[in-house]
Amino acid sequence: MTGLVIFDNDGVLVDSERLANTILSELLTEAGLPYTFEETVRDFMGGSMASMRQQTEAKLGRPLPADLEDRYHQRLFDGFAHLQAVPGVEAVLDHLDARGVPYCLASSGTHRRIRTALTAVGFLGRFEGRIFSAEDVAHGKPAPDLFLHAAATLEVKPADCLVIEDSPLGVAAAVAAGMKVFGYAGMTDPAKLVDADTVFHNMTALPDLIDGA
Repeated sequence: MTGLVIFDNDGVLVDSERLANTILSELLTEAGLPYTFEETVRDFMGGSMASMRQQTEAKLGRPLPADLEDRYHQRLFDGFAHLQAVPGVEAVLDHLDARGVPYCLASSGTHRRIRTALTAVGFLGRFEGRIFSAEDVAHGKPAPDLFLHAAATLEVKPADCLVIEDSPLGVAAAVAAGMKVFGYAGMTDPAKLVDADTVFHNMTALPDLIDGA
């Protein structure tokens, strides 16, 4: 039986990936490094802003604007006024509550971003005290640190954890942590989630998958 379900946030709980990657592609292009929406999804989805900066500055050959992250988050938070939960995920949380299965959130986003998003969709109370950010560890996804930190804090063995992820980086992190992982192909090419134990396309399938894990 699963001892802890660990949810990614963007694209799994909140439907924010399209907005976030659109904003990021615009800002990188403005900074002199043309990026399409599809390319930001390919290169950065599931990763931290620190990792994005490191990768893009290596390509650009010079620092990105110092305020890029601030401008990114401002545009993002403005857009969060219309943020919606991923369709079907609230029923998944209700199912876990009814079954008494513990769950938490582990995201590459900052604590501020996570809490702003959860507040916008009405989920903050469901995760209060069980929110883990890449800010909490030395190395974000695809390193296993974040998931291992969440499991250790909640006193659950990694082997008893099930991670719900929608990005290749997140799947890689869960595998490295020795956890079972289900890949959500809501916006992600399923072929990029092949390292997951199971790939699913609709949140309505997740309760039964969790029960069978």
